[in-house]
Amino acid sequence: MTDAKALQQERTKLFEDVYDGKIPKRVPINVGLTLEFAIQYAGKDLAEMQWNTAALEEVFEKLCQDFFTDTNPAGISLRNPLHYKLLGARNFVMSSSGFMQHPEVHGLEADEYDAFIASPYDCIMEKILPRIYTELNTNPVQRSIVFAKAFKAYWDELISGGMMTQKLTDKYGYSPIGGIEVLTEAPFDFVADQLRGFKNITGDIRRYPDKVAAACEAVTPIMIKAGIPPHPPSPYGNTFIPLHMAPFIRDKDFEKFYWPTFKKLVDELAAMGYPSMLFVEHDWMRYIDYLYELPENTRMWFEYGDPKLVKEKLGKKHIIMGFYPITLLKTGTKEQCIDKAKELIDILAPGGKYIFNFDKGIITTDSVNIENLQAVLEYVAKNADY
Repeated sequence: MTDAKALQQERTKLFEDVYDGKIPKRVPINVGLTLEFAIQYAGKDLAEMQWNTAALEEVFEKLCQDFFTDTNPAGISLRNPLHYKLLGARNFVMSSSGFMQHPEVHGLEADEYDAFIASPYDCIMEKILPRIYTELNTNPVQRSIVFAKAFKAYWDELISGGMMTQKLTDKYGYSPIGGIEVLTEAPFDFVADQLRGFKNITGDIRRYPDKVAAACEAVTPIMIKAGIPPHPPSPYGNTFIPLHMAPFIRDKDFEKFYWPTFKKLVDELAAMGYPSMLFVEHDWMRYIDYLYELPENTRMWFEYGDPKLVKEKLGKKHIIMGFYPITLLKTGTKEQCIDKAKELIDILAPGGKYIFNFDKGIITTDSVNIENLQAVLEYVAKNADY
């Protein structure tokens, strides 16, 4: 057996134990470094490299060599500019600096809620997509051609990137489990993000509360379908659900509009054998008791909040990640950065059900001190044994 294969088996066992409710040999590390960070770290041009993804293997190789993680730190972005360009996207556009940005747009008008509720899929295809993607706003024949080109471009890039990262996963002995497999959204977030926009949805919940609630119910089956990975059920999978709007609405609105369909989504996926990985964005401490009610072993990646309270309330039922502030990697000394890792390990690791990660993805190289980042990862790898 090669050293890489043995290392891969050892790392995989760490995640299997956490997901199985066992205490692993040590705390596993699941730190993914964004495509933007990877390109900058390799000294390449951000905009140019995103149009030449065949050249990314050299970029990813450098990440694998210089940063310790148990899962592959590199990955192709789902926001590849090629298919967005073919679609004439208004919702994701590349800035002059090369970053993909999400402008405030909306594809559903307020007077179209009834049509959406009656048939959300038809409404998305016939009304919303042609508004968000300008190249689809044409006759049916041309629309089909554009759709086919964009679909092929998306999957060509995704498959090519997947083969590239799989090669590095095997070469460096990373765990094949622990990362993100597919992405879906909480129904309310989907209605807010792509259909009505942040500004409109905050007004809609006051002006058309029943229609908003019905729209969330109507789109839930689509969100469930989007969250099913292309493989048989497994306790080691991860359906990624980034949670956006909940911290920005009132408690009574969360209870009415957000929670019922979000819980249904996570419950249905779990019932089919597909665990969810939630990116608990911003501060969810006022909703912590709701989170407890989700299916056992739901993975929860926290951005902000009180790690002691989360461990106390959720740590025996769910799997906890996050909390480490990447801002400290920029502003702190090496000793302060390591001390923070030790503090979080001491709080979150006892009893298992903990995976080390930062509070969010690292997007730019100048947002952290690279030496601090490397020191923290090395510390956790060597000092988080049970």
